[in-house]
Amino acid sequence: MDRIVNDFTINIATANGTGSQSANLILLQTLFDMGIPVSGKNLFPSNISGLPTWYIVRLSEKGYQAPGDRTHIQVLVNPATWEEDLASVEPGTVVIWNTDSKMPMEREDVISYPVPMTKIARGLNPKLARMIANVVYVGVLAELLGMDQEVLEAAIAKQFGGKAKAIELNAEAARLGRAYCSEELTKSDSYAVEARDVEDGGFFIEGNEAVALGSIFGGVQMLSWYPITPSSSLAEGIIAWLPQLRTHEGKATYAVLQAEDELAAAGMVIGAGWAGARGMTATSGPGISLMQEFIGLSYFAEVPSVFWDVNRVGPSTGLPTRTQQGDLTMLYEGSHGDTQHIVFIPGTVEECFEFGWRIFDAAERYQTPVFGFSDLDLGMNKWAMRDFEYPTEAMDRGKVVLTKEQMDSIENYGRYRDVDGDGIPYRTLPGSGLDPILYRGTGHDEDGTYSEKPDVYYKLMGRLKRKIEGARDYLPAPVVREEDEQDIGVIFYGSMENTIEEIDDILEDMSGMKVSTLRVRALPLHSEVEAFVEKHNKVIVLEINRDAQLYGIMRKEYPNHLLDKMHSVAYSDGMPPRARLYAERIMDVLNEVGA
Repeated sequence: MDRIVNDFTINIATANGTGSQSANLILLQTLFDMGIPVSGKNLFPSNISGLPTWYIVRLSEKGYQAPGDRTHIQVLVNPATWEEDLASVEPGTVVIWNTDSKMPMEREDVISYPVPMTKIARGLNPKLARMIANVVYVGVLAELLGMDQEVLEAAIAKQFGGKAKAIELNAEAARLGRAYCSEELTKSDSYAVEARDVEDGGFFIEGNEAVALGSIFGGVQMLSWYPITPSSSLAEGIIAWLPQLRTHEGKATYAVLQAEDELAAAGMVIGAGWAGARGMTATSGPGISLMQEFIGLSYFAEVPSVFWDVNRVGPSTGLPTRTQQGDLTMLYEGSHGDTQHIVFIPGTVEECFEFGWRIFDAAERYQTPVFGFSDLDLGMNKWAMRDFEYPTEAMDRGKVVLTKEQMDSIENYGRYRDVDGDGIPYRTLPGSGLDPILYRGTGHDEDGTYSEKPDVYYKLMGRLKRKIEGARDYLPAPVVREEDEQDIGVIFYGSMENTIEEIDDILEDMSGMKVSTLRVRALPLHSEVEAFVEKHNKVIVLEINRDAQLYGIMRKEYPNHLLDKMHSVAYSDGMPPRARLYAERIMDVLNEVGA
């Protein structure tokens, strides 16, 4: 039997609130510390403790991070989903199951490893048996796959942060699971792990925490928020790190406000921006919906403000603990009337950090609301990384007038007058002693005086459009991976970055086709995106939503001669993108159009 090394998927089916998350993170950390390319996906319920949860661990020598096409090792702990989980696995799958669940094992075409997980845990600590039974299966996996026990115990120590009793209890649970496997089970599968050279400095971090840290390095001074999955951990990350990173002479240099609702949180951000502070909020699609009135005010009155949307599945309550790219159009064109917004779209945790600080510069430079657009998959899962890109230059505060000398140097100053043709006016700040301090959400002329004159409104809206259009090539340029053949191009964005390499390889295996790819990192679209479409004969726009939202934006903005080149592959079922599913849909479209 040929060994399958570092290239398989483990699916662990447990119940929410039983401590399984700690066990699964120990497993993930152990594999990572052994130098094995690994990723983890947490599929958790949106309701109360006790409901089903799954954790998918993907090992891949090529570094693939999508969930994978199939499960190779299934761990069964939760009776509530036992029959469904067991029925879903293919013949030949390894099944490690808790015999104390009193559930039947009715598959003879799988490799079965029965383990009395609860009994083993109860013998160690009856009160905590339900929790530490999860670490027993980690020990069983460690023995079956050949994981390093010293590395495993170091991962346990890291997970429990120096709590000696918890560390020893869980380490012993892992040892007992390992011993049971060695003494009572006979390995009859081909899966194994082997350590690889470990690069220094690597660590796991969630996208939300990376944004939180980036925001602090970007100079956030005021955070207002209202809890909503999956963005809450972004705000909580800022709150956790601020006392360590943002104090002066023992005093806080920031404010954190938990608002009574999302609309209030948005109003607080605008208040901070008007006062000259860097303010932000974090929310998800339903929160953005509630903030629309204030978003329109911020756009029309030209107040710098930052909003992070960690996308979950809608509409309405939808699937609040699943992932999607369904908010893109809402962010780009949010609020009533004619609006257009700047949107930063990270695709990696490194970019979550980088855009966390860059977004404030954009908001103040263009005096406008700016959105960060992440999703649950990127935001709430842990990703391996090596380093962050830190800001090296002074903050860009934009066209702020702070002194009378500066004011006198501007010919015919008006709060909303464009004096140099870039669409961006100068602004003053409260407390500077310079008048007027005007931010008006009703019709206004260049001096900020109330006006309903048709020509004044027309000119104002044209300037706002010109201002945002001028940001195209200031914003992060797309990431382009070119092939020599300029036939097929694929455009995508966001967390699809973590699946695109595998999609590319599957397409080549299926058809011999090599595709160029371009990852959009901001809206409005950089000029390089249009150039990419021009260069290729056919372009697939790939996204994780139903309505092909980026495709729609491109068709609205690009010239007619490019429209026939562009084709949509849009699919969303709440799951992180599986590479083969999207690759097959790309092939279906290309076959249909005769590529």
